[in-house]
Amino acid sequence: MDWGIKNRLAGIFNAKSGRTVMLAVDHGYFQGPTTGLKNPRETITPLLPYCDSLFVTRGILRNCVPANTKTPIFLRVSGGPSVLGELSNENLTTSMKEALRLNAAGVGLSIFVGEKNEDRTISNLGRLVNEAEEFGMPVLAITAVGKEMARDARYLGLATRIAAEIGAHMVKTYYCAEDFEKVVEGCPVPIVIAGGKKIPEKDALEMSYNAISKGAAGVDMGRNIFQSENPVAMMQAVRAVVHEGYTADEAFELFNKLKKEKMVNSVVE
Repeated sequence: MDWGIKNRLAGIFNAKSGRTVMLAVDHGYFQGPTTGLKNPRETITPLLPYCDSLFVTRGILRNCVPANTKTPIFLRVSGGPSVLGELSNENLTTSMKEALRLNAAGVGLSIFVGEKNEDRTISNLGRLVNEAEEFGMPVLAITAVGKEMARDARYLGLATRIAAEIGAHMVKTYYCAEDFEKVVEGCPVPIVIAGGKKIPEKDALEMSYNAISKGAAGVDMGRNIFQSENPVAMMQAVRAVVHEGYTADEAFELFNKLKKEKMVNSVVE
């Protein structure tokens, strides 16, 4: 790994904890204006100070993210089908030149192990890594889970290892309650967990805590942040788990405290 890649990764991993809290807001590239992201600028702006990196498409970056932000940007560079089609039918959609032009700290794409277009998406990853290495750009591989695939350690271990073998510098995958530590052990690059569908705040904090305890290098959450009843408070609670060693109970207490403070401030105003 050359200096440029190391330097970019150092910008998204907290120097003290060695972990990262990424905010994923790329959902519109296949879902359209989903709940919580109907007005991306309104959602993203207050959360930027609390995330270590923003995972976003170039269109939303250009139009909805303040140009003066200091938050490192990971750019989604794959896409194609919508939620109405075959999701694994992805191609590369954004060039490395464009990623550099937009001052990205890294690029990311999905691979669909076990799905119809598995080979194409893995080849996409290989081509992206080849190009990214030329410019010192880190690559994040997202292990999308097919409709017929179980989110268990055996499948997640297979998908994450393939991503690392092809050359990804980081891998985003789902958490599994049983044997997640084996998934981490089998992947020689850092793993960050996806939040997945919206679940109760306490459950999302439990998942974050368990993943970190079993070796995850951080989280890359979206819906469990921006669909929360208080996204900023939830973002801060997740940070407390990842960077400050809070338990899920402690983080949930912090969430409720911050939520209450906002309510009081709103009444005063």
